[in-house]
Amino acid sequence: MMAKIPGTQSLPPVLEPRTGTPSPRLAENEFRRRFLSRFQDPVFSGLRSELDKIAAAAWDAYSNERKAPNTRKAGTAFKDPDYDLSVDWLAARDAIYAAQERHSDRRGPARILLISGSSRSEHTCPGEMSKSYRLTRIAQETIDQTAGVKTSILELHRLTSEYGRTIHPCKACFSTSPALCHWPCSCYPNYSLGQVDDWMNDIYPMWVEAHGIMIVTPVNWYQVSSPVKLMMDRLVCADGGNPDPTLTQGKDAKLAKALELQGWDYPRHLAGRLFSVIVHGDVEGAENVRRSLSDWLCYMHLEPAGPLAEMDRYIGYWKPYALSHQELDADEAVQEEVRNAARTLVEAVMLKRAGKLVSAGGELPAPRQK
Repeated sequence: MMAKIPGTQSLPPVLEPRTGTPSPRLAENEFRRRFLSRFQDPVFSGLRSELDKIAAAAWDAYSNERKAPNTRKAGTAFKDPDYDLSVDWLAARDAIYAAQERHSDRRGPARILLISGSSRSEHTCPGEMSKSYRLTRIAQETIDQTAGVKTSILELHRLTSEYGRTIHPCKACFSTSPALCHWPCSCYPNYSLGQVDDWMNDIYPMWVEAHGIMIVTPVNWYQVSSPVKLMMDRLVCADGGNPDPTLTQGKDAKLAKALELQGWDYPRHLAGRLFSVIVHGDVEGAENVRRSLSDWLCYMHLEPAGPLAEMDRYIGYWKPYALSHQELDADEAVQEEVRNAARTLVEAVMLKRAGKLVSAGGELPAPRQK
């Protein structure tokens, strides 16, 4: 993919990573306090000796920074076949490759991914489902009326209500160099820091296999919801990220900088998929959130399905929040607009798979990348 990687000894000083932020490393007593603080339930009181042993093992992993303790040789599919790659990362890569095969299978169904972006759910503190979920189900019911289409729903509210569901924040490797941002993300899991149960390894294949993607999100403080933003940030590796961690010997920032300056090709791993965006708000921000989502998706070289597939609406504008679901019940126009957005997305996907949807300018080389 790239020219020969120079050795670290020959790299110029200008590539030296900038450092100087305070160390986040903990002393053992503070580490143990934080580790054991999650076992507050009295049911654990009879297990203190066992927990002390587990805490000691966890401290050993932490102090020795064993991020990925289980590895195997990369093999001939990679630039450096002898490099030890995390088995977790390899499994995530295999899942993405299998998803791409499903996406490329002309005999398979048209695949639509519906994303319910609110963090609200009756299974946690709010005690009530979200309007985003209801709108997502309206879209699903509409899409499921078309033969040859398979829908999947990604319920991001599970981040707040389901045990072990986490999307860890992006560590911004891309800002050091795109070559350092691996596809799929290799920052997680990090066992030594307890950064585990990362949901993105399941979410990446859902995006990859899809031919069409619909995001339904509320406006939260003039922005998308927290779960949607976490997912967005972690998808940066899908847009120019490095599919071969051995090129950078894992997370060698200096090597990554050199690779970028040799000429990075910015592989667009999700390019060509079609999208729909539904944004609903209460008082402010709906248009700006819809526009920012659409701009983000277009920037990743996904394609808008059509004007009717993108909408921003207020449901119960300046009405009591307690009555928001009743406002949605009464707003049959919004419900029908969501159905039309779903129909538009399906139609565009069908036309593209049949080779009848022309994306003007799609083959033109971009003079700039990212």
